[in-house]
Amino acid sequence: MKKLLVTGSSGLVGSEVCMYFSEKGYEIHGIDNNQRAIFFGPQGDTRWNQQRLASTLQHFHHHENDIRDRKAMMELMQSIQPNVIIHAAAQPSHDKAALIPFDDFDTNAGGTLNILEAARLYAPEAPFIHMSTNKVYGDAPNKISLKELATRWDYDDIAFEKGIAETFTIDQSKHSLFGASKLAADIMVQEYGKYFNMPTVCLRGGCLTGPNHSGVELHGFLSYLVKCNVESKKYFIYGYKGKQVRDNIHSYDIARFMERFVQAPRAGEVYNLGGGKENTCSILEAFTIVEKFSGKQQVFEYVDKNREGDHICYYSDLSKMKAHYTGWGITISLEETIRQITDSWKNR
Repeated sequence: MKKLLVTGSSGLVGSEVCMYFSEKGYEIHGIDNNQRAIFFGPQGDTRWNQQRLASTLQHFHHHENDIRDRKAMMELMQSIQPNVIIHAAAQPSHDKAALIPFDDFDTNAGGTLNILEAARLYAPEAPFIHMSTNKVYGDAPNKISLKELATRWDYDDIAFEKGIAETFTIDQSKHSLFGASKLAADIMVQEYGKYFNMPTVCLRGGCLTGPNHSGVELHGFLSYLVKCNVESKKYFIYGYKGKQVRDNIHSYDIARFMERFVQAPRAGEVYNLGGGKENTCSILEAFTIVEKFSGKQQVFEYVDKNREGDHICYYSDLSKMKAHYTGWGITISLEETIRQITDSWKNR
């Protein structure tokens, strides 16, 4: 039986890939120490997801380890020697990173290096899939010419008609400390692929979402927005008139792409991973969709101050992914994704 090692296995992407690859016959080894609850408090707790995996997956093994513990990562990698490695653990908030810069960098950059080096020593042939972020581009996308529409901002430059491609600059912009630590990890993952010829890939995520997300105000835009609606809690819009745009991809479609990469890995590759232009929405547009499924009006307050380094408009150009892995594409629409998230929060 093939073995999959997943860091951040109780999170949104981590839990989705555990379920997906378990159905493909893999033995699953998940690393998660519920650090999200420490970063974000009780509302960020993911133990419920860990328990769900343990109770539903036949060959699931939970490892209560911290990726910052180099010795533990080495010993675990040596004992498991996985066939596939998916690195989804992170400190995921650019707002929170400014408050805990050492924890942020030690987790995102140092933790990634710990796993990379352990993989090089004990599982060098295993495809290594790293969940990066679109924040590696900093706020440079805000320099693209924009047009203001009734409910959203959009690009006003034909060169970006399909969105942001992987060739976009990562230099001379404000990244947030989170973006900087994730960029350090991103480049290190590329370097292990190119220097050591390991099958590594960085997936620079847009808005990654789905029904198993423990969304909080500082991270998990769509999940948290729906949670506020379902609980009649006030949602705060920070700047840009609520017209800031994100592309949203369901975690199931992320897992599908990962499977394709495992089947035909490349060394040191990079892809922008998101829902693409067809699955974009602004905050205002998201309100309208969730209200349709919940039957409740969104309660919100506008704050005329945007978050530092926040994107006004961002969506991923999926051309490179689709060219390299023909047949892969988005299968779960934005509306269906929001419907699932709404049902999930109602049940929880």
